[in-house]
Amino acid sequence: MARPDPALLDTARYPFSCAIEPRFSDLDLNHHINNVAMAGMLEDGRVRFYRAASGQEDFAGLATMVASIAIEYLGETHYPETLTIHGAIEKLGQSSQQVVQIVTQGGKPVVFARTVIVMVGPQGPAPLPEAYRARAAEWSLRP
Repeated sequence: MARPDPALLDTARYPFSCAIEPRFSDLDLNHHINNVAMAGMLEDGRVRFYRAASGQEDFAGLATMVASIAIEYLGETHYPETLTIHGAIEKLGQSSQQVVQIVTQGGKPVVFARTVIVMVGPQGPAPLPEAYRARAAEWSLRP
């Protein structure tokens, strides 16, 4: 994935954000937050996003599966400064959605991620719940 469109790095376009504190154990040998730890923080941010956007009731009896994720590292991240993870729905499909996230540290974008998530039921891919779709505009990327 090439460097994201600068318009996608505008945090004002994202309806959700949460703060995550890096741990010392998240550092690599160069004292940056390592890539595996960052992927885990993005996952944590997506879970917090879904809890805010839907509660748990919309997804009763369903699960989600990451079908694709692309992470772009735009700058260095350091311990112990707080990371802010911003999230938004970029597009909805029948049983999937694309979520974008920006991680900022000190007010600067340091990571951009785009994730395709598929809704899964007992028989395989399942439609996104109507209640979730009804609220999706509120949680979508702003113009």
